[in-house]
This record gives sequence, structure tokens and C-alpha cells, in this order.
Amino acid sequence: MTDLQIHKTYAADNPSDFRAIYKETFPLLYKVAWRVVNDEEAAEDLVHDSYIKASEKKMVFPSLDDAKFWLIRVVKNASLNYAKRKTREAKAYHKVLYESKKSSESADTNLLKEDAKRIALEALNKLPKSLREVLILREYGDLNYKEIGKVLGITEGNVKIRMFRAREQLEKILEADDVYIS
Repeated sequence: MTDLQIHKTYAADNPSDFRAIYKETFPLLYKVAWRVVNDEEAAEDLVHDSYIKASEKKMVFPSLDDAKFWLIRVVKNASLNYAKRKTREAKAYHKVLYESKKSSESADTNLLKEDAKRIALEALNKLPKSLREVLILREYGDLNYKEIGKVLGITEGNVKIRMFRAREQLEKILEADDVYIS
């Protein structure tokens, strides 16, 4: 690596820098967003919105890693907000559509899979924000503990502690609901 590459900055509003940032970060950002919102189109929109935000703010990043970590934060927050909004909407629809109907559901496999996903998401949303964030970044974003620490501004040791506690609490929540997801 040359000195020029080491000290290069990346301006989000510069087309060639934007392409470099996009190429380097899109797969990871998409994966994080998709795992949170569980919707391909919404995940792609959320990621693209993060790039637009960086460009509109004329963000300049000291390195591609800095761009990646900033964008992860933006995508993570936007995805969590989107997921919360969708969960509230789903609860409202469910209440309107199914409250009066107390019919038994068929054993359709797709319905069971969707139900398991919903239960897992609800359990994940019951976790405190600090624990939910590390779990999402690790399990869905495929970030290592060091990267998670950098994204959240905490030590790697603190990330490990939060991961342990998140998994422990998630297991208790699922067991309390008598749900077992492998």
C-alpha cells in the first residue's frame, strides 16, 4: 500500500469516492438492514437512503473503514426504526383482522415459519437496546467483536459481555414463551 492510499480521504459527494465506498460497504450494509427488517426491498431502500444521507451531508471519511462504520450506524438506526414501525403496524392490523376471529390456524409450514420469525423478532425487540444492537451486528451483520466495539464506541470486552447477556436473555424470553428456535 502506498502512502497515497493510506492517507486518502473519501468524500461521499465525489462520484469516484462514492463508487469506492458503495463497492466496499453495500453487501454488509444490505445484510445488516435485511436481517433487521426481513424485507429485501425495504433493506435496499434503507441502505440507499444512508448513501444519500452521506452524500447530501457531504461527508468526508478518513478511510473506507470510517465510512463503513458511519454507514453501519445510519443503516442500523434506520432499520431498527423501520422494524419498530412495521411491528406497530402489524399489531394494529392483527388486532383489527384477527381479534374477532378465534379460529384455529392450519398446520401450514409457511405460516409456522413466518410465526417463528415473528416470535424471534418480538423476542429480539424485548431485549434492552444495548444488548439488541450487539446481537444484530454480530449475528446479522457478521461483524467481529472489535468492529462492533468500534461501531458502538465501546471496548471489545464490553461487546463480549453484552453478547453473552443478550444471548442469555433471549434464551430466557423464548423459554418463557415456550418457544424453541434452533
